[in-house]
Amino acid sequence: MKSIAATCILTLSAHSAIAEDWLEFRGPNGQGHTSADLPIEWSESKNIVWKVPVAGSGWSSPVVAGGVIYLTTSVGDGEGLKSAQSLRLIKLNAGDGKEIFNIELFQQRGGKGIRIHKKNSHASPTPILEGDRIYVHFGPHGTACVNTNGKVLWKKVLKYSPTHGNGGSPAVCGDKLIICCDGSDQQFVVGLNKHSGDIKWKRDRNMQASRGFSFCTPTIMTVNGKPQAICPGSGKVISYDPETGDEIWHVDYGQGYSVVPRPVIGDGVVYVCNGFADSRILAIDPTGKGDVTDTHIKWKLTRGVPMTPSLLLVGKQLYFVSDRGIAMSVDAQTGGKIWQERLGGSFSASPTYANGRIYFQSEKGITTVVQAGPNFEVLAKNKIANGKEKTFASFGIVDDAILLRSENHLYRIGE
Repeated sequence: MKSIAATCILTLSAHSAIAEDWLEFRGPNGQGHTSADLPIEWSESKNIVWKVPVAGSGWSSPVVAGGVIYLTTSVGDGEGLKSAQSLRLIKLNAGDGKEIFNIELFQQRGGKGIRIHKKNSHASPTPILEGDRIYVHFGPHGTACVNTNGKVLWKKVLKYSPTHGNGGSPAVCGDKLIICCDGSDQQFVVGLNKHSGDIKWKRDRNMQASRGFSFCTPTIMTVNGKPQAICPGSGKVISYDPETGDEIWHVDYGQGYSVVPRPVIGDGVVYVCNGFADSRILAIDPTGKGDVTDTHIKWKLTRGVPMTPSLLLVGKQLYFVSDRGIAMSVDAQTGGKIWQERLGGSFSASPTYANGRIYFQSEKGITTVVQAGPNFEVLAKNKIANGKEKTFASFGIVDDAILLRSENHLYRIGE
């Protein structure tokens, strides 16, 4: 029998080996890297392979396997974010963008009880593809497993009260689907049996932050041959044993809350953002046990910290862009600044690395392509829809093309 660590490692390796498969939020290993040779330039009249409308609204990213795209959306029965919602999964042909199926998984009641931020949607978590299964999450409104033919295999509802709506995506390790549930009323992390949806473990966060809500996606990291599920939340980041849910270590970071960026990992270090209030980037050595706040933080950075976009680690450099459009690169070992430049605009999508280039997408459909390395060099600036459609979703990748989700459309961008 394979150990859970071996299962996680083999799964991640298999995902990384297939360039055209983009199986979860931020792609292989959840790190925002692709081996694809993506286009550098595009516009509404250049390098658009296809553009199709997407009904409803959602800021989840598209996921891809075997020439097929899956995307979630939320279709309201009236105007405004407080209308009742049909929470749906769409399957499209990656070659031409044609819809294969569009199925409802959950219904969400409307009314005054719906609390959602104007920048959020009712379909923000990104699905996960694994073999012939798709794991779909809509926060407290429901989690489901669907096969590639559209048959629902199981459903599960995890009750908590999010502030500003749902946000974080699940992560898979071994036979567990791991989900952060950080609401205004309670904060916990749960490990579901991915085959049945049954709760195998549930751990209260025991947070002391002034505001408990957060929206983070777990990152799976193997340390000394054993997997860890690294789950930032309000007040602290906690590493859990994916098999049992037992805490391995934690770092307290005070009053940080509304944490969104997914952790990135490399060279035995995990890089975490701690959200609003006393905002910082923390570089953490994950080999400790228990409270490692005073012993395992390698460095901290307080300038230019992103609240929404995730970090991007390429070699020995850590790249990121603040929500207000300040891009930075720092030394991943020390946190020392390498360069800092203003891109312009506001940013929510996480950056992507491909073939020596970094893609920063703003909230108005403008993507700045930057050469990776010690010197800041803009290779291109590209715009869709004349900047008239919002673009909060992070890229998906198919073959050597970008899947860009705008407010009303899905684009396939390639040469």
